Amino acid sequence: MTTALDTTTVDTPLLAVRDLRVDFAGPHGPVPAVRGVDLTLRRGETLGIVGESGSGKSVTALSVLGLLPGTARVSGSVRLDGRELVGLPGKELAAIRGRRVAMVFQDPLSAFTPVYRIGDQIAEAVRIHQRVDKATARRRAAELLDLVGIPAPDRALDSFPHEFSGGMRQRAMIAMAVANEPDILLADEPTTALDVTIQAQVLDVLRTARRETGAALVLVSHDLGVIAGTADRVAVMYAGRVVETAGVDELFEAPHHPYALGLIGALPRLDGRGGPLVPIPGAPAPMAELPPGCPFAPRCPLAQDRCSTAEPVLEPASEGAGDHLSACVRSAELAGRRPAPAEVYPVPELPAPSGGSGRSGRSDGSDRSDRSDRSGRAPVLAVSGLGKTFPLLKGTVFKRKVGEVYAVDGVDLDLREGETLGLVGESGSGKSTTLFELLRLGAPESGRIELLGHDTARLTRAEAHRLRAELQIVFQDPMASLDPRMPIGDIVAEPLLTQRAPRAEIARRVPELLRQVGLDPEHAVRYPHQFSGGQRQRVSIARALAVRPKLLVLDEPVSALDVSIQAGVLNLLQALKAELGLSYLFVSHDLSVIRHLADRVSVMYLGRTVEQGEVSAVFDRPRHPYTRALLSAVPLPDPAAERARDRVLLAGDPPSPTERRAGCPFRTRCPRYAGLTTPADRTRCEQERPALTGDPGADHQAACHHPEPPPADAHGG
Repeated sequence: MTTALDTTTVDTPLLAVRDLRVDFAGPHGPVPAVRGVDLTLRRGETLGIVGESGSGKSVTALSVLGLLPGTARVSGSVRLDGRELVGLPGKELAAIRGRRVAMVFQDPLSAFTPVYRIGDQIAEAVRIHQRVDKATARRRAAELLDLVGIPAPDRALDSFPHEFSGGMRQRAMIAMAVANEPDILLADEPTTALDVTIQAQVLDVLRTARRETGAALVLVSHDLGVIAGTADRVAVMYAGRVVETAGVDELFEAPHHPYALGLIGALPRLDGRGGPLVPIPGAPAPMAELPPGCPFAPRCPLAQDRCSTAEPVLEPASEGAGDHLSACVRSAELAGRRPAPAEVYPVPELPAPSGGSGRSGRSDGSDRSDRSDRSGRAPVLAVSGLGKTFPLLKGTVFKRKVGEVYAVDGVDLDLREGETLGLVGESGSGKSTTLFELLRLGAPESGRIELLGHDTARLTRAEAHRLRAELQIVFQDPMASLDPRMPIGDIVAEPLLTQRAPRAEIARRVPELLRQVGLDPEHAVRYPHQFSGGQRQRVSIARALAVRPKLLVLDEPVSALDVSIQAGVLNLLQALKAELGLSYLFVSHDLSVIRHLADRVSVMYLGRTVEQGEVSAVFDRPRHPYTRALLSAVPLPDPAAERARDRVLLAGDPPSPTERRAGCPFRTRCPRYAGLTTPADRTRCEQERPALTGDPGADHQAACHHPEPPPADAHGG
């Protein structure tokens, strides 16, 4: 089916994709990746493409420019202004790439040539398509870097890719993409690996590039919040096909396909109220083993017998649906009654909290911990003034110390029994170094760490070994943290063996642990590669729980998972915390996840704690300008709300941690400091280092000389 993407633009589509099919060579024959995709893109429009990993989003985008490997077989039609691109000779396609259609890749470090300077690579992109001399191309490159917000563009031209931060590399990639004012920008997950503040900058740069060039944009993303705030229309892909397409407002307000409804329900939201998420059951079938009929039927709670006989076509749910198309036999029913995700998908019932847990499974927003009862719960972790430096070395053969890296420079943490403490901040803020200092169970370089009442600086080796069983960690990448040569039963048993548990207890505990995290004990003989990403993370959680810890450190445990799988893992963590009375130290760059899961939050910037307190107090009434900027940069999966929000865009990247500056380290990016008019106020920020302070007896503290005042009816938070 064709999709008219904007009735306000001209009728002739700029890009028309019809029945696009892509197969890759496999050991047992061709494996489909894209199975009959139809898309239409009109001038000046933004089309968002969303779906889980393996749904065919990136393959669809890459096939437009013929950038797929030689093992791919492409059929169907891709027309640019009426000109067929499928089957076009390589020389003719090369003339189109960069000039008519440009690509912004997910990983700019891989897309740039590492041995050439940034300016030379952008200038080369200009000279390939325009007859200009080197000096003119270099001036154009500087103009482009200035357009995308690179500071000191004339100097930046001579930098190599590795000398740029991730956000600067992505901005430079966008500069190179718009160098020849293309008609279409294809952006493949351009913000996936970036901090939320840098993501906001990159999205703003994309909007600027579109405005300056008039280009249409195809934005591939797994983040529905990014799509909600950027796209005009959305195409939802599953198993290599578009299963729903509509205007962005219509899709988020009333999805007509159960899969799109499930994706929206699985999202933790910054404006959410806690309680269980609504996960999509199961996992997508391998593309080589798709079931007959609708490929989503095995996971669909609305599936009927007819769903397994024929694959539904993409069509309007009813006569009045217009351009809102859905590939589901029950789309008319969904369009009519507009159910909430929880009305279609089963919502897990979380157990009641055990032993003073800070939260329950209630979903009405009343499950937050009461600040006044924290004093009655035993301290689990208390950190004050934590500091850690690393030597800055120079030289290849004979290294010499030329300075220090202040990785952690004043961290304060307070975690009680049954609580979840979220630790947030940009990359380089010192979160990981803080975790390593905690896990080392030794004397910190400076400051104090108390774990379960024990001062780690005074622990003997035997005491540290015993205490280690009380503190376990779940890493970000389960595939990297699980030994691929060991079956998962042995992996889960390993901590018990380390603690010298009896073999009879190990044989009893392993099946019990696998059941506890939602895995089949009979699969204990399988190896990690035989499980999905979400299942591997459940194995990691089971291993961490083996020695019955009291504190679980979770280092970005869901950042590598699709949103539907992420929802199941987050629900599991909530259930385990309530059932076992665990305490969590949860590190994440996703503030929506922290809002959903945490009781309290600690915000870090450049190695320091700049704000902390009860999560709703910090998120609803942030007092530090850095926290305000972080929260304003988090996209909401609600197009109307996203368009109405005020943005606080931070300038540039955090300063280098190799220099310990006087005064407030945030002032170089602080909008509050930039607006100060009194010399005394500016001098205080420049010379006096702010300490964490709050109203007497308040749990909400901020390290700012000019914090936002608390509401009249609140006490510091």
